[in-house]
Amino acid sequence: MKTIVFLMDSLNRRYLHAYGNEWVRTPNMDRLAARSCVFDNHFVGSAPCMPARHDLLTGRLDFLERNWAPVQPFDCTLPAVLRKNGVFSHMVTDHYHYFHLGGENYHAVFDSWDFIRGQETDAWASDLGAPVEREHYGQFSSQYARNRQRFQSEADFPSPKTLRHAADWVEAHHGDDNWFLLVDSFDPHEPFDQPEMEYPDAYSDKLFFWPAYTGTEQATAEALEHARRRYAGLVTMSDRWLGKVLDVLDRYSLWEDTMVILTTDHGYLLGEHGFMAKNYMPCYNEVYQIPLMVSLPGMQGQSRCGMLTQNIDLMPTILDFFGISEHECWYPLHGGSLLPRIRGEREPIRESAIYGMFGRQVNICDGRYTYFRAPIRADNQPLNLYTAMPSTIGHYWDVDHLTDMSQIETGQFLCYTDYPVMRIPNTVARLADDTHNFARRYEVAGENLLFDLETDPGQEHPLDDPALEREMCRKLAAAMRRHDSPVEQFIRLGLEG
Repeated sequence: MKTIVFLMDSLNRRYLHAYGNEWVRTPNMDRLAARSCVFDNHFVGSAPCMPARHDLLTGRLDFLERNWAPVQPFDCTLPAVLRKNGVFSHMVTDHYHYFHLGGENYHAVFDSWDFIRGQETDAWASDLGAPVEREHYGQFSSQYARNRQRFQSEADFPSPKTLRHAADWVEAHHGDDNWFLLVDSFDPHEPFDQPEMEYPDAYSDKLFFWPAYTGTEQATAEALEHARRRYAGLVTMSDRWLGKVLDVLDRYSLWEDTMVILTTDHGYLLGEHGFMAKNYMPCYNEVYQIPLMVSLPGMQGQSRCGMLTQNIDLMPTILDFFGISEHECWYPLHGGSLLPRIRGEREPIRESAIYGMFGRQVNICDGRYTYFRAPIRADNQPLNLYTAMPSTIGHYWDVDHLTDMSQIETGQFLCYTDYPVMRIPNTVARLADDTHNFARRYEVAGENLLFDLETDPGQEHPLDDPALEREMCRKLAAAMRRHDSPVEQFIRLGLEG
């Protein structure tokens, strides 16, 4: 038996034909969807990039305990459990955060890996002196501009190379058994760059292929539409190279013994609700409700599943597929196997899904309603992060970032492991990128927001219903208990009862 997981970063499901889009070309994703169970209520757990990967690789929710962080020494990872049971794991990726501070040991849990260089601000081409900067809206990076000089054709771009390397790896190992392949492609993450516009337009204003993490006021209406077309072009480019891997599956009839999964870490806002990008706004569904397609061996035709599922379900699903018990993990998993649900079992995995970013709102969907719960105090207290690995995105927790070392405690603070961890209060904890800052950047981010997805799927009209809000608070507190939330999170959100 074999498993391939395609993880395409920042893939907004509203740009996929399988989820109703009518203008973005995705023939190979359609080809996969035609022989898959397509999940209609699939959600992120922890965001953004590395927290989401931590959820996927450990089967446990991460964002209630810590921010962006490395794999922890006490983590039970999917590749480790597979290895114990004779299943080889390989990763091919152009997602450079695996190899930078804060995510530097994720790749090491795999038996082998292949890293494609050059995405975004990957420190690849030596950046000595800034190149000429074009007039632009949004962001510009001299590091990416230097990396970009090494791409001559579409095949040279990192995500096409990642998918081509994946196709070559499957070609080389199609006759082997018991392997797991993670294909982690950075596109369609920004910058929205490719050799030629896939969806040409008449736009002739400033360069705009890299939105800043601010609202739509950063550019003109014409520029925003141009950015959407650029994003759609990356979706189609990624789809084209996905087809190279699917062709290998066809050639060797690997569909008969291979589970194939397509998903993402989170979505992306392209002007909806007045925002561009992710992370700093409330947790709208454009970012947190994500695509998931699962093709089991021998499946013919498409089915749909409307149950609430999350990325923490992928680890138990893959273990189940290889016949490995969840009890081989040294702590309870938060997710559940999707295989019985794909095969028709109606018992849901959960009554609600909770999701978010560390230190911000904690959010819940019960299938009909979404509720965003904000902290009740302006200083966002009490809140601690728990880690045994003192690094985060771009820096260590060192004297430059922790001004009062006496505030750090070490002990057995997590209920599911005896491993000692550092407890760092959030009065001093900040991420290097201000878009991940705990402080509220927009007033709306400090509010509780309640939406009825049945009557308001776009989450445009918040409800004012105190009784319903109390019920959603009850469900949120119950879900936080199920996910082993630290006690101070209940206090921070006003859920002590």
